[in-house]
Amino acid sequence: MKLATAKQIQELDRIAIEDYGIESLFLMENAGRAVADEVAKTLKNSKNKKIAVFCGKGNNGGDGFVAARYLINKGFEVKNFLSGKVKEITSDAKTNLDLFLKMDQEIILVPDEKSFRRHKDKLKGINLIIDALLGVGLKGEIRQPYKTIINFLNKSKKTIISVDVPSGLDATTGEPLGVCIKAEKTVTFGLAKTGFFKNQGPKFAGRLKVVDIGWPKNLIRSFK
Repeated sequence: MKLATAKQIQELDRIAIEDYGIESLFLMENAGRAVADEVAKTLKNSKNKKIAVFCGKGNNGGDGFVAARYLINKGFEVKNFLSGKVKEITSDAKTNLDLFLKMDQEIILVPDEKSFRRHKDKLKGINLIIDALLGVGLKGEIRQPYKTIINFLNKSKKTIISVDVPSGLDATTGEPLGVCIKAEKTVTFGLAKTGFFKNQGPKFAGRLKVVDIGWPKNLIRSFK
C-alpha cells in the first residue's frame, strides 16, 4: 500500500487540478459520494437512519455537505452542523453548502462553545456521526469550538466515520494535535496517509477505507 504525507497529498491534488485539468468540484463530489456510500453500507441493517454531519469551514466540510446531500437522497434523516458561520464558507465548499440549503435543509450553526452547548441535545437519537470538521491541512493545536465538539463527540459513544482524516490528527506524524476524533472508520481519499500507521494514528483512525475520487492512475503510479 502506498502512503503519503499531508504535503504529498496536497501536491497530488494540485497536480490533478492544475496539470490534468480535473475540476476540484468533481473531486469533492466524488469524495462526498464515497463517504455517503460507506455510511449507507454501515447502516444497511439498522432501522435507525438518523445521522449527524459535522462540517468545518474548509474543503473537508465541503465533502461533508456532499455526503449529507447523497444520504438524504438515500432516505436518511440528516442533521448538519457547521462549525462556523455561513458567510465564512467559500469556494467549492460554499457551492456544496448552497446545494444542500436548496434541498430545504437546515444548517445548525455552532461557531462557538456556547452555541454548540445550546444545540448538542439535537444529537439525541442519532445513530452515526460523520466527522468532516478538519482535514489534512491542519496545523497547530486544536482551538475552540473544535476542542469542545471533538471531546463531546468522543464521549457520546456513537459510531463516528471520519472524512479523509480524523479531525485533530496530524496526517503525517500520527500524533493528535491536542484532541482528536476517535473514529470507528476513516474513509480516506486517493492514498492512505502515513499518520494512520504511526504513533497514535491507528488508535484514532480506526478501520481504513481508501477510495478513488478520480485522480488519474498514472499520476498515483508516478508518485514516489
